[in-house]
Amino acid sequence: MGSRKHNKAEQIKEAKKQVSNARLVNCPTSPRKMRLIADLIRGMNVEQALHVLKHSPQEASGRMHKLLLSALANWQAKNEGTRMEDSSLYVKEVGVDGARSLKRIRTAPQGRAHRIRKRSNHVTLLIGNRVNQVNEKETVNQA
Repeated sequence: MGSRKHNKAEQIKEAKKQVSNARLVNCPTSPRKMRLIADLIRGMNVEQALHVLKHSPQEASGRMHKLLLSALANWQAKNEGTRMEDSSLYVKEVGVDGARSLKRIRTAPQGRAHRIRKRSNHVTLLIGNRVNQVNEKETVNQA
């Protein structure tokens, strides 16, 4: 491998170290309700997002809180030597996608039946380091 490719691979590897993710699959909450919670914390600092999720009354916030803790644990596993408090971590991306729907039937008047769709969702959460993001933008602007 050439030196340019090697350097680029090292940069990509270092960038992946600063970003950590966690996924929640087949969560039994409707995507619409989960997106409200996702919009609450998108772009926030991790400590602030944890506080908001902990004190939010919605049921989906409890699941999102647990997912954020999982993403933090993944970040710590990647960066064993650094402290979380020293690096300014923030919620980089939150994606909520629809998952399978359970179809149920509820009885209706005059012998009819209505279909009930119990929706579920998939959530993908990425946390990143603000300090490295600022450094990357400065190097791009200088070049």
